[in-house]
Amino acid sequence: MPEAAIANSAAVAIERMNEHDLLEVVEIEEITNLSPWGWDAYHLELQSGLNSLMLVAKLDDGQSTAQKSIAGFIVAREMANEIHVNNVAVRPEYRRRGIGERLLQEVLAWGRERHATQAVLEVRAKNVAAQKLYEACGFQTIGRRRRYYRQPLEDALLMAVSLKSKP
Repeated sequence: MPEAAIANSAAVAIERMNEHDLLEVVEIEEITNLSPWGWDAYHLELQSGLNSLMLVAKLDDGQSTAQKSIAGFIVAREMANEIHVNNVAVRPEYRRRGIGERLLQEVLAWGRERHATQAVLEVRAKNVAAQKLYEACGFQTIGRRRRYYRQPLEDALLMAVSLKSKP
């Protein structure tokens, strides 16, 4: 990502999530109103092995890795030859700077390396900003899951993007 895309902030490094990141990940989950997983679920996913990819976008402001703040994160899993994006979130103050797109592109590249045929995700039907981000990464709406989300009760749009190589 060009430095201009994250103007007025430190550079961002995409790194694999580790156990030390989980408190900040859960904090971001809470402030962005994601459907809650909580610390235990993220920790369990970290232990799950090779079929999942968990990344964080850390602000690279010259501090040691342990002191870097997390601007956003993504969690994805390979299942039945497709990638399912479970959660993606960026702190509100770092949105519209290309961080979410960068995280998504990393997951899509991982899926292509694993020869997955497509990537899928669900998004709240009223979350137009997230839908635009996913569309910018090539996702298209392919279905609707009625009453999928709780608190508040809301439909989800099912979105997908092909990961097949173009001839």
